[in-house]
Amino acid sequence: MVVKVQGEFVWHKHDNTDDFFLVLDGQLEIRLRDRTLRLGPGELFVVPRGVEHQTYAEQEASLLLIEPTGTPNTGDARTAAPRQEL
Repeated sequence: MVVKVQGEFVWHKHDNTDDFFLVLDGQLEIRLRDRTLRLGPGELFVVPRGVEHQTYAEQEASLLLIEPTGTPNTGDARTAAPRQEL
């Protein structure tokens, strides 16, 4: 799915799936407990399953996310942020 993000997302992990991020436009930080990655257009990172992470974009960024259909964006359906379909 293609998403637009801005600001800070909650710390979370996905127990059963990796989390794939490809930056299409803008800048994205992926914060891990031991380091922070900064990605720009055309750069990607895969957060391995079970690894806690947080995303942050100071300005709006467009991303391509690849994950199984129905995967909660926080890894937990009880805490997932609502999705908006355009």
